[in-house]
Amino acid sequence: MIAMREFRPDDWGAVWQMLEPVFRAGETYVYSPDITEDEARRVWIDAPAATFVATIDGDIVGTYYLKPNQPGLGNHICNCGYVVSPVARGKGVATAMCEHSQQTAVQMGFRAMQYNLVVSTNEGAVRLWQKLGFEIVGRIPEAFRHPQQSFVDALVMYRKLVSD
Repeated sequence: MIAMREFRPDDWGAVWQMLEPVFRAGETYVYSPDITEDEARRVWIDAPAATFVATIDGDIVGTYYLKPNQPGLGNHICNCGYVVSPVARGKGVATAMCEHSQQTAVQMGFRAMQYNLVVSTNEGAVRLWQKLGFEIVGRIPEAFRHPQQSFVDALVMYRKLVSD
């Protein structure tokens, strides 16, 4: 069973083991492939409003952060980032984290969730986010420098979380 809990400082080693290969590959996140561990911790743990880990049988198999998408008058919409361990892919971890993040966002007072830059070649993520209620509300041509496919489009995806 997949369980969610808030990140604890002693989780960092397991979280970094998941983040590092994803960031180094440069295929789905805008962070530089040579990001330092300290900088990764800052953007994934320190800067967001909250960071969570997903566990199966006590082992950390996924992580996500949740933060306001914009400051000030735009802070009612949140943004998230998700990473799943390769050993747990296909086991529903991303779905569970996305659903948990939406519930948590509502509890934190957010009205909607927006993904600012979903790499168009990340087809599995695009399909999953659409299945979970996100709409593609924008396409930014050639916004992402993919290491194998050159310049690819990025999608802006949005989901309202609370009704008026």
